[in-house]
Amino acid sequence: MAKLTPMMEQYLRIKADYQDAFLFFRLGDFYEMFFDDAIKASRELEITLTKRDGGKEEPIPMCGIPYHAAEGYIKNLVEKGYKVAICEQVEDPKTAKGVVKREVVQLITPGTVMESTMLNERNNNYIASLSHFNDSSFVVVYCDLSTGESRIAHFSSDFDRVIHEFYNQPIKEIVVSSNLPEELKKQLTDKLQVTLSYQDEVTFNGEYRNICENLNDERLIKAFSRLLNYIQYTQKRSLDHLQQAEIIELDHFLSLDMYSKRNLELTETILKKGRHGSLLWVLDKTVTAMGSRMLKKWIERPLLDKIQITNRLDAVQGFYQAFMEREELRESLKSVYDLERLAGRIAFGNVNARDLIQLKKSLKRLPGMKELLASIDNNQINHLANLLEYPEDLVELLENSIMEEPPISIKEGSIIKDGYHEQLDKYRYASRNGKKWIAELEQKEKKETNIKSLKIGYNRVFGYYIEVTKANLHLLPEGKYERKQTLTNAERFITPDLKEKEQLILEAEEKSVELEYTLFTEIREKIKIQIPRLQSLAEVISKIDVLQAFATVSEANNYNRPTFTDEKLQVKNGRHPVIEQVMDDGTFVPNDIVLDDEKSILLITGPNMSGKSTYMRQLALIAIMGQIGCFVPCDEAQLIIFDQIFTRIGAADDLVSGQSTFMVEMLEANHAIAHATERSLILLDEIGRGTSTYDGMALAQAIVEYIHDHIHAKTLFSTHYHELTALDESLSKLRNIHVRAEEYEGNVVFLHQIKEGAADKSYGIHVAQLANLPDKLIERASIILKQLESDDASVIQSPPVESNQLSFFEEAVKEENKLTSVPNEKELSILNALDNIDLFDMTPLEAMNELHRLQKIVRKKVITK
Repeated sequence: MAKLTPMMEQYLRIKADYQDAFLFFRLGDFYEMFFDDAIKASRELEITLTKRDGGKEEPIPMCGIPYHAAEGYIKNLVEKGYKVAICEQVEDPKTAKGVVKREVVQLITPGTVMESTMLNERNNNYIASLSHFNDSSFVVVYCDLSTGESRIAHFSSDFDRVIHEFYNQPIKEIVVSSNLPEELKKQLTDKLQVTLSYQDEVTFNGEYRNICENLNDERLIKAFSRLLNYIQYTQKRSLDHLQQAEIIELDHFLSLDMYSKRNLELTETILKKGRHGSLLWVLDKTVTAMGSRMLKKWIERPLLDKIQITNRLDAVQGFYQAFMEREELRESLKSVYDLERLAGRIAFGNVNARDLIQLKKSLKRLPGMKELLASIDNNQINHLANLLEYPEDLVELLENSIMEEPPISIKEGSIIKDGYHEQLDKYRYASRNGKKWIAELEQKEKKETNIKSLKIGYNRVFGYYIEVTKANLHLLPEGKYERKQTLTNAERFITPDLKEKEQLILEAEEKSVELEYTLFTEIREKIKIQIPRLQSLAEVISKIDVLQAFATVSEANNYNRPTFTDEKLQVKNGRHPVIEQVMDDGTFVPNDIVLDDEKSILLITGPNMSGKSTYMRQLALIAIMGQIGCFVPCDEAQLIIFDQIFTRIGAADDLVSGQSTFMVEMLEANHAIAHATERSLILLDEIGRGTSTYDGMALAQAIVEYIHDHIHAKTLFSTHYHELTALDESLSKLRNIHVRAEEYEGNVVFLHQIKEGAADKSYGIHVAQLANLPDKLIERASIILKQLESDDASVIQSPPVESNQLSFFEEAVKEENKLTSVPNEKELSILNALDNIDLFDMTPLEAMNELHRLQKIVRKKVITK
């Protein structure tokens, strides 16, 4: 068997430790991949697959990319969920004995991306870990490595809540133990589409004790250590920017399950998965990337504490009333850099001089912003102004050290200002003086030789030289010039004096560049110590940005400040914040909403397309906007602080997991029923439509009754089952309302107005007509509807058929009449069973099971006959 070359042996040794990653193996100016990595990378990156003789009998598959263009390729792979191990040469090839030593210097994964070009500036990029303990509890830890933000939450044995928590956060990667049950791993990958990574070592690293000081529970420390150890393993560098882990007290925030976040389109739309058309899109009038990320976090976790909500609303009101100051503030914020991610890059060591100039410019805005905020007559805004501490020492350091327009590279000089460092100034003087001497030498040689075209030049290979055209060679004095290079039309020479000056100049320039790099790293280390101050400033600025954004959007869209009470929810002329923004004609019809303990359930009827779902969603969005501290789209609003919001709006098959529309509907309804409290808001739209009419109606009624009798949550329930409107006679807390529609010249006109009482009809055929179904089909449907609504609707008359055709419908009707004419003993037993069902004493699931049992009996009986 052929022996591998030493280099390929080295490659395989390193690859053995990174089996789940592409290994970018540095060879000269390229990153190369071999074997299966090469085959897969050539397909994923659409690059040419070649072969290499690595010592095997068969050539080894190989592909490569230029190292200077690697970032784009890495981004492509990471966005697809892959990991990339960067393997660099870690010794000088000139001094290496044998194969140059190589090591993996960083493992880039979906959750550990740091490069700004690979990140969405307005979104966090979380990596998370999940730890499962013997008491069946779970601990979730989040970290955005680009900002240093760390958060941790504890869950009881309910894994569904963990899934909902993960779904509601922008997570790309989850770190788990290899011993986590396979069923749980499958749920994570199937439901969340994330990259799973493994870390079994959970020993706490004392080096990071300061960021874990508030974790006094052993489970929290182990869970945090799992993620911290994984990040250290992958990044192999300083993590000085990690902030103290914030413990998320879940009962301090309004809970939104994955269904509700999706159905309400809070941060992205259901269909296009983009911001446009979401609540975040409407509210995001922030100026900074930091502010935009904070706004998203606020939307995902609305507050429950009335004092905190009121404080935010007070600040928004202050900004709302101070229009001129707010506009000036927005202009200042445009000059503020992303301090959070800058702090991360400083810690990682990949910050450049231009970043530091941006930092300086950002910090120099603080005194003006502080003065501006202090001038507004508002306690909350004045408090924020006091938190803007100007780091004068840091600004002075940057002012004195970094040139105003430095290059991107930090290894080529021209970064540090004159006067910052004495030795650097000496090197620069020698270099500049030497170049001046060379310029003077050129003039002197021209004069002495009388060769006007003589010039002194420089290149990296030959250094400085005197160039003379061949036509003028006879003018040169003998013995003074030493020939260096011959060109087609000229000769290049050196002199002893020129060589001496060259050595002084190049030595000064080389030492100058080296010293500048050293000084830059020292400055970076000094700034690294200031990272906590920068992060505190970033948080304050982000908060200011979000609150001014709330004021800006509230003024632009005519939002008003809500009040909060425990008694009665009352919204006057409420509007849907998103739909009113996307309507071309701007004619959104506002509606009132009233819910209290006496009438806590609104049963909504009305035709399709009339606005039932919009009415329901707008209440949830108004509640969320109020609880994040924003003004709301209405004339007046008295809101209740909800602890949870549950929605069942819209329907779609979950084909991936094999669940039908009806099953998804039941699962979401069950989730609401199982977790809602009397302080919750439940929105249920068209429950029961995914099954037969009587099954659906029975379930819908049972669910309404169960919420009414056992949960007492504020509920909006829309339905096409007009029979349910009679429930207002038996359920004291239920009130009928409907969306008004009128017929005009045979067409339905949707007025989108909410009125008291039940709708008189569904207008379904009119909606079908609007959808341009064939006229004959519409006419036939109208005839059938009239027959169904008549007193004698036991038989639906089929349209006339030709006499020589067999009418299947006639035979079916006759057979049906035979079956139903005289009930036999089995039929009577079924009727008695139906009569004895006590729906008021059954859960929705029990009702569904009983109906299914009776249905099986009926179907078996018909088949037997």
